[in-house]
Amino acid sequence: MKETFVAVQKNGDGDITSFKTSSGRVLSYQEAINDVNDGNVLGANVFKGKDGENYIRGNADGDPSNNLDNLPTF
Repeated sequence: MKETFVAVQKNGDGDITSFKTSSGRVLSYQEAINDVNDGNVLGANVFKGKDGENYIRGNADGDPSNNLDNLPTF
């Protein structure tokens, strides 16, 4: 079953550290990267930053309300 991210946890710097999916699973950042890469999570993609690390971002659709940073926290 394909899922979407519905909520996030952030650290003291405001960086996302984990994700909650539409089925209620809680994923670490690395688990979320793996699930996005495996095609199990819709609406997000993984990209390599300038520092060489992998990051998750929401697919651009012109709707800021579903940006990962704007999701509710849990």
